[in-house]
Amino acid sequence: MSAPGSLEKLIEALRCLPGVGPKSAQRMAYHLLQRERPGAERLADALGEALQRIHHCQRCNTFTEEEICDRCASSKRDSSLLCVVEMPVDLNMMEQTHAFNGLYYVLMGRLSPLDGIGPKELKLDRLLERAADQQVREVIMATNFTNEGEATAHYLSELLHARGLKVSRIARGLPVGGELEFTDAGTIAQAMYERRDY
Repeated sequence: MSAPGSLEKLIEALRCLPGVGPKSAQRMAYHLLQRERPGAERLADALGEALQRIHHCQRCNTFTEEEICDRCASSKRDSSLLCVVEMPVDLNMMEQTHAFNGLYYVLMGRLSPLDGIGPKELKLDRLLERAADQQVREVIMATNFTNEGEATAHYLSELLHARGLKVSRIARGLPVGGELEFTDAGTIAQAMYERRDY
């Protein structure tokens, strides 16, 4: 059997993207080759450049082209607050709210023993070192409200409490504009549990 040709290699490479199966990868490959060759070249160039230039920030672990990202280097951020998120996209969503002016730490995943992701794979020692830098007063757990995200938040909070740090968790409940009629019982129960004075 001969080695796969360039078309097969392209299709297989596209399958590494989330949610892209064999048929979608094949459609994308044919589209790029037949109708969007300039776009394919731009994609290849941009991907090559990103792989060469982008790495992890030494302080918050997000993606950056510098040793320290602009957010961590800013003197306008509150260095006493450290918000822990799972992925860079979660950090971006937090920033869009304009409700948080502290610093971040991006885990680049979450604990998931079934997938072979434990504390070592997430390099949690880096987070613990970052949180214990004498500037951080509070660590805010902003992991997702999935089973893995909850387990990650719980595990980290235990480690951080043991080091004498204050740990909090973002609240959950009804979305803005949400209606009770269309909300699941678990979300309503959590909203009741986390209610506040009005």
